[in-house]
Amino acid sequence: MLKERRLAAEQVAVALFEAEAAIDAALAKTAALTGVMPSLRKAAGASALIGQDAVERASQAIMALAEARRAIVETHKELSVVQTQIGLGAITMNGDGGQKPPPMGADTEQVRMRGGRSLRIAS
Repeated sequence: MLKERRLAAEQVAVALFEAEAAIDAALAKTAALTGVMPSLRKAAGASALIGQDAVERASQAIMALAEARRAIVETHKELSVVQTQIGLGAITMNGDGGQKPPPMGADTEQVRMRGGRSLRIAS
């Protein structure tokens, strides 16, 4: 039973880390788009009025992505609670090799999971 719970937790963690990365990538790309539009408009010698609506819409997209990022971070926190509820509280799953610190006061063993993710298990 513990093995099945760990496998399920690993699958959820992989999906969560992928979702977090996708939102971060979309946020970065949208910010780059928003930043490049005014400079290209100026380089083209166009009036400041040209493209203003597009800049505003891209800025709105950034705000929406920031809200999505907040929601996925809250999802991550809620899943940490679920992890404890299903008896896996001593296991820390890190999506990018060290975002979360190991449990305080506990020696941990790092185990490599599928997809290059690391799993820390208190020993």
